[in-house]
Amino acid sequence: MDHRPFSVREDHRGMFGKGEVKPVGPCWQAGLLSVALLFAGDARAAEERSFLIAGLDGKTFFRAEGSVNGPNGHDGLAVIDIADPARPRLAHVLGLDTSVYGPPTNLQITPDGRLGLVTSPVTMRQEGESWWAQGDDRLHVIDLAAEPPALIETIRVGRQPSGLAISKAGDVALVANREGRSVSVLAISGRSVRVVAEVDVGAEAAAVALAPDGRRAYVAKNKAGTVGILTLADGQWRHDPALDMPVGPGTYGLEVTPDGAFALSGNTGPAPSDGHVDTVALLRAGTARPVVLDHIGIGDTAETLAISPDGRRAAIAVVKGSAAPQASPAYTPGSAAVLVGIGPEGRLRYLSEAPAGAVVQGIAFDPSGDYVYIGNYTDRSLGVYRIEGETIRETGFRLALPGQPASLRGRP
Repeated sequence: MDHRPFSVREDHRGMFGKGEVKPVGPCWQAGLLSVALLFAGDARAAEERSFLIAGLDGKTFFRAEGSVNGPNGHDGLAVIDIADPARPRLAHVLGLDTSVYGPPTNLQITPDGRLGLVTSPVTMRQEGESWWAQGDDRLHVIDLAAEPPALIETIRVGRQPSGLAISKAGDVALVANREGRSVSVLAISGRSVRVVAEVDVGAEAAAVALAPDGRRAYVAKNKAGTVGILTLADGQWRHDPALDMPVGPGTYGLEVTPDGAFALSGNTGPAPSDGHVDTVALLRAGTARPVVLDHIGIGDTAETLAISPDGRRAAIAVVKGSAAPQASPAYTPGSAAVLVGIGPEGRLRYLSEAPAGAVVQGIAFDPSGDYVYIGNYTDRSLGVYRIEGETIRETGFRLALPGQPASLRGRP
């Protein structure tokens, strides 16, 4: 979950490791093996599909007394068909390791719809009766054109791989590594994905976003509260710390507008679900020296964000106090989906918000920009929202999921 200010490298007793582990409930892993609903499988169909992928975490739980961890082996990946954008359906589920400890952007689909990349940021280690998070370094490659979708291979990247981005050309992927304090560079060719470089960025890297031309990338340095810049020159990615931009503490959500003019950073603040308002920052991105242009307060814990296909709006998943123990004065039972406007002059404008389930995570637009989807982690559901002018409205339709949606992405 990208609202954590804690690194598992620094403190494995962070907010997801407090308290005594309680029974984790019925295991649905067996259900993963039996869920195989109809999903068209040839490559041409893959290019035409409208779908999402969602990482399902089965080992970290938010309960009334606080968050607790459980054993490994209960995670998965949901493939969600949004051909009918108002009523998405669950198409397939694979059993594989992932985690809410990585931000909700630790997975992505290639532009042709054929591959899905999903990281495993952490695994759990048992000490006595409790389970603690420790950094992982795996990335799963999924064949989404297969019938049903299938795991191709699992490769090694940097430590605690969290945010992930794929270029518009579909030939490059970047992975932000929190514990590794780096960005892994991956080359994609057909069904082959391989690591070709790792770039030191000098601080925990929680998320990464690529400019449309594929020659610049933006890196969320969550502990530093800055966004760094990577530039591609002579076939190599380089990081210049002199270009780091201050955006606010706990930066996790990070996206670039389709025209490359702006980037947006969602900031969770120094502590998640603490009752204090947090912000989204707007960056001027299409210039030699990017700068921060604007900030807007949008509520407690701006978990992550998505930019509409036309680049005029952004939807933000705001956790509020729903991740806090119920005894906390900051506790709220639900979260929110917030809509902001992105002005051509480089200003953000609050538009509207709608209620969401407990502990919201990933958020995504449909290809038309008329619908927004949000993962309700504790409620194990996908919320569906309609954009009507400057208003975001909950449609009332929620797709039940066989696990807790820790991350969510559509095609770039």
